[in-house]
Amino acid sequence: MTEKTPKSAGRIAVRPTLKPRELMTDTPDIAGSWTAQIITLFPQAFPGVLGESLTGKALQDGLWQLQTYDLRNYGIGKHRNVDDTPAGGGAGMVLRADVLEKAIMDARQGTKGTAPLVYLSPRGRRFDQAMARDWARMDGVTMLCGRFEGVDERVLQHFGIQEVSLGDFVMTGGEIAAQAMIDATVRLLPGVLGNAESAIEESFSSGLLEHPQFTKPALWQGHAIPEVLLSGNHAKIAAWRRAMSEKITQDRRPDLWEKQSKK
Repeated sequence: MTEKTPKSAGRIAVRPTLKPRELMTDTPDIAGSWTAQIITLFPQAFPGVLGESLTGKALQDGLWQLQTYDLRNYGIGKHRNVDDTPAGGGAGMVLRADVLEKAIMDARQGTKGTAPLVYLSPRGRRFDQAMARDWARMDGVTMLCGRFEGVDERVLQHFGIQEVSLGDFVMTGGEIAAQAMIDATVRLLPGVLGNAESAIEESFSSGLLEHPQFTKPALWQGHAIPEVLLSGNHAKIAAWRRAMSEKITQDRRPDLWEKQSKK
């Protein structure tokens, strides 16, 4: 997938839009900001926790925007049916290909620049910090949140949809996974974090787990902050933090340590 340097966020250039529904009524559709499009049966689940703290402030400030496409609006017949029984029999229901097609076409018609189309699925490639960085360099992402037994396989093949997994477990739907992935991506956008160094020093950014963190009081319940952190010697502090990151990674994530050692 071709990477593209993101356009400057928060550009005050507004374009009219009737759908999808805007998540923050006082936030206009700002051209040029990183955009997360969510195709879901539960649009009311968004922005959820994404509307809080740093991601919420960035959403209000127009550094990124969030759009939902309600699958029920594309349903068939009077009852807006979106699913049917699995071909060949079996338990549960499967989201229909014709319903998904209309929603996907509608969403993709509104995309600008480079934005991957992904389906949240335990079969997919596991989401990680590297993927978050890749998405943050693009113009946004379109996410399809499954429900029930999943989606018609033909849709994934026809649109070349990338399957992405939050981890080796099964959830009732993709909405929570979508919020987690968006959170990990949005915090990497320019201007979202107050201290840009935070994103550089944290776990996985260097291929290692993060070193331990301490703050006041210097002595708590008989436990003291390591003396080196109070020494004021920045070179020694950096060396200590690096050594601790390596030790923690070796002990807790030997798989990551093996990859790092090969580098």
